[in-house]
Amino acid sequence: MHGITHLSVIPVRKDPTDQSEMVTQLLFGDAFKVIEQKGNWHRIVNAFDYYEGWIDSKQYLPVSKTTFDLLQQHPAPVSTELFQVITAIKSDDSFPIVLGSSLPFLKDEKCQIENKIYAFDGSVRAFEEQPNRKSIVETAMLFLNTPYLWGGKTLLGIDCSGFTQLVFKANGIRLLRDAWQQAEIGEPYSFVEEAQAGDLAFFDNEEGKIIHVGILIGDNKIIHASGCVRIDPFDHFGIFSQERGGYTHNLRVIKNTKAFTDDL
Repeated sequence: MHGITHLSVIPVRKDPTDQSEMVTQLLFGDAFKVIEQKGNWHRIVNAFDYYEGWIDSKQYLPVSKTTFDLLQQHPAPVSTELFQVITAIKSDDSFPIVLGSSLPFLKDEKCQIENKIYAFDGSVRAFEEQPNRKSIVETAMLFLNTPYLWGGKTLLGIDCSGFTQLVFKANGIRLLRDAWQQAEIGEPYSFVEEAQAGDLAFFDNEEGKIIHVGILIGDNKIIHASGCVRIDPFDHFGIFSQERGGYTHNLRVIKNTKAFTDDL
């Protein structure tokens, strides 16, 4: 069984209950495969990042395997609007979708999920269109002051790796969901001085586990989600908080985002 999110955003939970921890979110147009069912709850694998979790079966539209496969072969364009209204043409129902939402089979300002057609006249970016470092930083800056939310992936609440994943998605680059997963790809720098704006910096805890990620923006600064999406000084030790008067995150490695696309 396969499905696509037809709502603005839905929670993906650790266990099949509304009281369970939210581990991530699905945005409009996200496709997935159902791998297990328990009552009204379905365990899914997100096609974009292979992340697993439980969603309420009332919060998505089933789609055929043919539709699912077509979307894997031809990734949908992504909305680059902070918020934009989309309208179901047949019912005339309108609702907002957020930056990073996917628009399946978009053509002539209309996208389609099986027999449902939606009108959308906002700005989009073709997925896998070649990005540049400037556009990555510009997208990241749109999220300034977004509150931190564990599992969040929207401008209303986001966590550190959801932030980096969403910024890169809006720029045509696929990242996995968690910071430690994102740290496993890309080419590391030997020296901090080599890093450029748009690169990803990863941070570890006392046990050496990757627990945080942010985006370098130049001038020895980093933008990251910690309490809220914020800009802090950055050096070879890590992230320095002027408010706390000390380092809050220990630098582990910086990855060159050029490894994600040859033209970056």
